[in-house]
Amino acid sequence: MSTRTVPTLAELRPAPKVLLHDHLDGGLRPATVAELAETTGYQGLPTSDPVELGRWFRDAADSGSLESYLETFAHTCGVMQTEEALVRVAAECAEDLAADGVVYAEVRYAPELFVERGLSLDAVIEAVQAGFTEGERRAAERGHRIRTGTLLCAMRQHARALQIAELAVRYRDAGVVGFDIAGPEAGFPPTRNLDAFEYLRTNNAHFTIHAGEAFGLASIWEAIQHCGAERLGHGVRIVDDVKVAADGQVQLGRLAAYVRDRRIPLEVCPSSNVQTGAAPSIAEHPIGLLARLRFRVTINTDNRLMSDCTLSSEFATLAETFGYGWADVQWFTINALKSAFIDFDERLDLINNVIKPWYAPRL
Repeated sequence: MSTRTVPTLAELRPAPKVLLHDHLDGGLRPATVAELAETTGYQGLPTSDPVELGRWFRDAADSGSLESYLETFAHTCGVMQTEEALVRVAAECAEDLAADGVVYAEVRYAPELFVERGLSLDAVIEAVQAGFTEGERRAAERGHRIRTGTLLCAMRQHARALQIAELAVRYRDAGVVGFDIAGPEAGFPPTRNLDAFEYLRTNNAHFTIHAGEAFGLASIWEAIQHCGAERLGHGVRIVDDVKVAADGQVQLGRLAAYVRDRRIPLEVCPSSNVQTGAAPSIAEHPIGLLARLRFRVTINTDNRLMSDCTLSSEFATLAETFGYGWADVQWFTINALKSAFIDFDERLDLINNVIKPWYAPRL
């Protein structure tokens, strides 16, 4: 990787960046959680003080377990059960990402998690899309250009994947760019949802699959070979199929070689991976080896509230840890844009007219 000057957090913030793996219900502002709890009557919060609440989410997520980590979402989902709340959260999401220099973002959420107070799945989707449109408008007023696309998630432990896949296809001309399955990996393999993936393929729709985070190579193999995933949500356990000898020689197993050769994107979320136990620390995170071996690695936030992070802070942490320079940041960014679920012309426009011109004088 590059040996150029390591950029600081302040320098990274205005850099145009691309985000592919960010959960809407994992990125709320702590103050918004507190305010929505008051206006919607949600009484489950551990505290109503925004500063203390932000700290609580971070500490609660630092469990080393994906299952425990996911429990924090009971509170964010709990305050997102009205159209007004969904519009607000989506608008603020777009504003916050744009202020952090993100020029294209794919934000995912599971519509089925927001129907507890009677909203239909369609109403949920339309409220979120309205919010993103408003957030993009507000960002533009502040001089920040951002394009948002949404991914509809089905929950692994439920049995609604086909229904959610149908919604992703129905709304793909209204801002929904793809589909995903999320939730606990162990015990809920992606092959439980083969009908949904077959439906998506026959309708020429895009999809990614959470795999290789809490569970190992088997989940990655199933996601790719049985389900046909275009991208891997996290995917870091692919490193289990890479052997590094004492002399530094590297040997890729069949699956790792396939993933690298096919340029299957890895939606890597470093801070989140440490919190859930998928990596012991940032310094020991598989991204160091995977990037050096030129897998198609992308850098992502996963859940900005739970990890108390931004995309800029993730890049800053990696730059400080691994010595990444501007050439590396551009490489990760172009990787993400090449892997995005928007059309080729849009991707090319952002690469040639936004990304490369900004980074060129810094390389």
